[in-house]
Amino acid sequence: MNTSLPENIVAIDVHTHVLASADVPDDSAEHAEHNEAMQKYFGRDFKNPTVHDLAATYREQNMMCVVFSVDTSWATGEPNPVSNDEIIDLAAQYPETIIPFSSVDPHGGMRSAREVRRLAEAGTRGFKFHPSYQAFYPNDRSFYPILEAIEETGTVALFHSGHTGAGAGRPGGGGIRLKFSNPMHVDDIAVDFPELKIILAHPSFPWQDEALSVALHKPHVHIDLSGWSPKYFPPNLVQHARTLLKHKMLFGTDFPLLTAERWMRDFDQLGYDDDVKRLIYLENAARLFGFSDGS
Repeated sequence: MNTSLPENIVAIDVHTHVLASADVPDDSAEHAEHNEAMQKYFGRDFKNPTVHDLAATYREQNMMCVVFSVDTSWATGEPNPVSNDEIIDLAAQYPETIIPFSSVDPHGGMRSAREVRRLAEAGTRGFKFHPSYQAFYPNDRSFYPILEAIEETGTVALFHSGHTGAGAGRPGGGGIRLKFSNPMHVDDIAVDFPELKIILAHPSFPWQDEALSVALHKPHVHIDLSGWSPKYFPPNLVQHARTLLKHKMLFGTDFPLLTAERWMRDFDQLGYDDDVKRLIYLENAARLFGFSDGS
């Protein structure tokens, strides 16, 4: 898909969360407990945003944003509070701001693969996976029919990597196992699906070197810088974003957990030159999503 980048866009945030339906109230105790724990972990009170809220926030800043929810139904027994179809339908109202992503059950095999194809036809641009929260290894062969469908449709696979605030501080970490989110599991995917466009989300503590190695070695693997204030980025990530991986790093916040204003303010303190900042804020994501500059 190749479309013109809207005028006056200064950045594309590749990692934001839709946490509330615009139509159906979420009265799930599980989701309420999860969101309360996340607010405590990040030290920030926030409203759970709808697609409308995200569109208003990012339009005001002349930015586009990738939006998604996460299907954790297999691991938690709770339905997704915001459906993929709602996200796609509402995103169509904001084509110059919202880039819709979807989420499918990674344990769903061919059923989820069929859903990938349906959602791609409906307009989704990618799929978000959280291996720790969804309790699966990305390189498990039972997951491969889903990846095959994503590769065939030309959409993007975005994987949480590294540590997570989800479940942090709750008894037993809320049942969430960190081991699933080692980025080396995604290296297998990049070998077996060589044309699949992949994003490793977040600084991948405690596996930062592994993530950098995968992105250096595999041409279609990118890294989004969401979920951490840049002032806490490890030195090796800062250096690679300035040099060898400057064309594969992507601006992301994890909104509403972090705001674009806070992230950009802290990123500006790292001393990147304007050319690198433009790559990270805008050009790398625009190329990944097939936007032309309109010229």
